[in-house]
Amino acid sequence: MSTDVDFLIIGGGAMGSAAAFSLASRGHQVLLLERFAPGHHEGASHGATRNFNPAYADPAYVGLLRRADQLWEDISLAGGVQLLNRTGLVNHGDEAGQQAIHAALTAAGIDSELLDADEAGARFAGMRFETQALHIPSGGQLNADLAVATLQRLAAAAGAEIRHGHRVLQLEVVSEDMAKIVVDDGERAATVSARRVILAAGAWTRTLLGERWTLPRIHVTEEHPVHFAQRGTSAQWPGFNHTLPPGEHGGLRIFAPVYGMRTPGEGIKVGWHGSGRVVDPEHRPHQLVADQLCALQAYARRWLPGTDPDSFEPVSCTYANTEDEHFILDRLGPVTIGAGFSGHGFKFVPAIGEHLAQLASGEAGVIPRFAADRAISNPVFLERRMRAGLSRG
Repeated sequence: MSTDVDFLIIGGGAMGSAAAFSLASRGHQVLLLERFAPGHHEGASHGATRNFNPAYADPAYVGLLRRADQLWEDISLAGGVQLLNRTGLVNHGDEAGQQAIHAALTAAGIDSELLDADEAGARFAGMRFETQALHIPSGGQLNADLAVATLQRLAAAAGAEIRHGHRVLQLEVVSEDMAKIVVDDGERAATVSARRVILAAGAWTRTLLGERWTLPRIHVTEEHPVHFAQRGTSAQWPGFNHTLPPGEHGGLRIFAPVYGMRTPGEGIKVGWHGSGRVVDPEHRPHQLVADQLCALQAYARRWLPGTDPDSFEPVSCTYANTEDEHFILDRLGPVTIGAGFSGHGFKFVPAIGEHLAQLASGEAGVIPRFAADRAISNPVFLERRMRAGLSRG
């Protein structure tokens, strides 16, 4: 392993792998360190499907979205794989929010359409609608496992050095242009010097940073979506998001907004957004929360007639949630941080990787929405959990 590098990336999930590819493809010397084996299930980048959901009104996200959309196509072409299956995406439950998103996407040149409940139900028969829906044809599903493997393969082909099974024990800032990293490769510890570090460690971000810098607080949750069996094969399944107020709603207990998508060969993936148990990532219980599972089944009985709520397989992953659910993309001395993706970051992966690379190399400035020193004026994560009767963490 090299002991003196220009760019060192901590974390070989989707964000770190995308940053490695972006840097290496521009000729930089890159070393990526990942503590787990390829394809591991300990973080947030595994599994066969993630929604590519373009439903954003905030200009900071719309800009990243447009760039990510193009980069996913470029990466798929370079890797000889299909990473994005454009099934479309449908949002419902928040008509005012959907209309604002429709206006923002139209202004950005991204096609979307507002459907009344009857039209949406006729077009997407596996789902039930009671309100206007927003349909975005360019949405769809990303293959998360394949995306990470492809980004690492392309990064390595461009010259990046990628090492799995290498756990970073300590990150020390020496100066504005140097950091030292203590790494355990499973046999011994060694020290690596790097002129620039990109920290993309997900749930382990605060553990590695300690209290050295002031960041928005990150709450790590263990989430448990499930794959419900599909009833029949004729229904068209877009990705979807359904916004309902937390608490009791029409006889159902609602914990959070619901998201879902079809995972070929596995069923219809459905989950609560950010409602999981707050955990230490080193000691995840990997246990379903019984009342949330029962409530998800009840939700499916009412809102997803194209599923069998009594036939399911659970999935487990982590969210690293900021209190306002906005990302942290910032550079602090020689360390660039990509963190706090709050369960909605995967769609942006190649654009975020590119932006982290540009931050680290000094080619881009910080986007104010994602600054590490921003004030949290709207703690939606905490407030939603409070309304749902969940621990604030």
